[in-house]
Amino acid sequence: MSERDFSVVFSDLEWRARLTPEQYAVMRGHGTERPGSCALNHEKRAGTFRCAGCEQPLFRSGEKFDSGTGWPSFNDPLPGAIGTTVDHSFGMVRTEVHCSRCGSHLGHVFPDGPPPTGLRYCINGVALDFEVAS
Repeated sequence: MSERDFSVVFSDLEWRARLTPEQYAVMRGHGTERPGSCALNHEKRAGTFRCAGCEQPLFRSGEKFDSGTGWPSFNDPLPGAIGTTVDHSFGMVRTEVHCSRCGSHLGHVFPDGPPPTGLRYCINGVALDFEVAS
């Protein structure tokens, strides 16, 4: 996966100006925020969760559930919003989730979620912005 694979591209300097240091570490450095540290983990209003890097809509609030992990969890992204890659870090094989528009790292997806998809998109809250439904 290279930068040119995405429709939204910024230089490293532009990313650093757009994102907080924590967002940059997670979204561009493939980091992970501390579990339970993001207020969006408790967001229950109707609305849309967007990529904090490019504002692409990623998840509807109705797909969010409490997985007990300390990170916002969703069982289904919006169509075309998410891309995946294989992540071999930390001696594990996981499926990394990134924004399909800008390539920013969002989190990982696991096959232990609720029906109907059985998936749990475990997303770093700092990688998200929330827009309340009007």
